[in-house]
Amino acid sequence: QVQLVESGGGLVQPGGSLRLSCAASGLIFSRNALGWYRQAPGKQRELVAAIGSGGTTNDADFVQGRFTISRDNAKNTFYLQMNSLKPDDTAVYFCNAGSRSLYRLPGDYWGQGTQVIVSS
Repeated sequence: QVQLVESGGGLVQPGGSLRLSCAASGLIFSRNALGWYRQAPGKQRELVAAIGSGGTTNDADFVQGRFTISRDNAKNTFYLQMNSLKPDDTAVYFCNAGSRSLYRLPGDYWGQGTQVIVSS
């Protein structure tokens, strides 16, 4: 059974930073492309950033160099480092796995979501 467990969300002031983590089990982690998505109230879920099995990354336009996705295959965990956060980044963030290709995300598996609130 595949499980993705997120952590690291919370309340942060504009301009601040957060690091989200997603611990995976039940799949061959190193062969998976991995993604972070977000969903704000009243909006569709959207891709934030993705990383392939070889380490190639793909970011949404709105990231503008503020966020970095990374993976640690030894720990079966991947991360989203978010800097220079803006109120518009407020959303529930979901991690995703299950695709072998960076360009065929999302995969079949989702984490439960972690809330990020950017507010003063």
